Amino acid sequence: MRTVMYPLRLVVRIMAWFSYIRPYSFFEWLWRKLCCLGCCIRRRIGFVPIPWPKSVESQGKPEKNVEDQQNCPEEKVEKKLEEVVEQSRCEGQNENAAAGKKAADSNRDLAYKRPRHDEDGDEFDSEDEEYRVETTDELYCGYDSTWEIETEEHQTNTFMRSRRPAASKHYKFSRFENAARDMQNYRHDYPTQNRPKPFMNPVYDDKPNLKFYLGLTPSIPDGVYIDQFHIEWYAKYDQLEFVHSYIQWLFPLQEPGMNYEASTLTKEEIKEFCQNSSAKANLLKSYELMLDFYGIRLCDENTGEVERASNWRDRFDNLNSHTHNNLRITRILKCQGTLGYPHYQAPLVRFFLKETLVHKELPNVKESVLNYFVFAVLDKKQRRRLLKFAYLNYDRKDEFVWCPKKIQMMWSEQSASKPQKRVKGKKEVCEYFSLDKEDEAKDQTN
Repeated sequence: MRTVMYPLRLVVRIMAWFSYIRPYSFFEWLWRKLCCLGCCIRRRIGFVPIPWPKSVESQGKPEKNVEDQQNCPEEKVEKKLEEVVEQSRCEGQNENAAAGKKAADSNRDLAYKRPRHDEDGDEFDSEDEEYRVETTDELYCGYDSTWEIETEEHQTNTFMRSRRPAASKHYKFSRFENAARDMQNYRHDYPTQNRPKPFMNPVYDDKPNLKFYLGLTPSIPDGVYIDQFHIEWYAKYDQLEFVHSYIQWLFPLQEPGMNYEASTLTKEEIKEFCQNSSAKANLLKSYELMLDFYGIRLCDENTGEVERASNWRDRFDNLNSHTHNNLRITRILKCQGTLGYPHYQAPLVRFFLKETLVHKELPNVKESVLNYFVFAVLDKKQRRRLLKFAYLNYDRKDEFVWCPKKIQMMWSEQSASKPQKRVKGKKEVCEYFSLDKEDEAKDQTN
């Protein structure tokens, strides 16, 4: 009976084992069970054991005794050959490493000699090296690329940087940082801009801004053509002041404004606009229309130089009391840089800096000039000159937060050896630090 029950028990166990079989390990499982079965039989009847097979990777050369290895000449030759091959391989690696190091050194030397370019495409010079600023500076702003000399790919990472803890003590720095985020986005052609939602910016026509400036379609919702703006709205100061739907049509941008019926610029529209002389001529007339509204006159169409108009006092009072015009001027500066008049930006900003910091006019415009107007200028070198002029003519330099501390210290040392200029007016004499040689010549003539 015992001889019968044992095979049955074994079959039951085999069937139980089969219930745990996984498909991919069936043959492995079967071989293991057969080996276990062989071990059981060996214990009982002394059968020859079944060895567990080695894998192909684990099967090497047949093992030899130590004495055989020492006395075998073939093994010595093979061992020596392996040592020679290993030595030659190491020498080759050393030579490759030396060659790679030499190539890296030569590439680094070429990188130093190769002229680098800033965000405006200009080559760097010694001035750029002087303006290099570390991110640990007390007033370093991660959204301001004015002081960076790296490539544009590196500048895009500035959106991720955070301000220094010491900068939180300056309430003006917080305002500047918020403004710098917007201006950096504009100067780099809106890299993080999302597509506008249809209900916020409905587009019923192809290139509506270009067609408006060519006189083909009127503005919405005013229904005014571009020629009517230039003729019928000129010197209509109340109309220009209290109507808020026209500014998005006269100075379109790639970002939306208050008029949800106005359309934002597209890349194709900008390209065609800049190549169309009629559209650019009408944009220049729109600029002169708004300059007259602010009490300013364009005195040179080639350079964009501006000066006070004859009615500047009344218009300055209106500009100082209606601060929403600061947003309009920022829009005008952005539009100039987008639609073919970037060289007009610096002269207008220079004018406002001199009026606010030197002549002490427009006190309610001064913060916008420093936070927005200056940083709308696309030319990095022009921005630096404008900021230098602003710093040297700022009353309380300990409150100046629009450039890093390192730059402020450098400018202070440079200005210590230069005398201030005197500008004679009808009722006052102003002493100030001039911006450049051109300004000095103009001040002497005036």
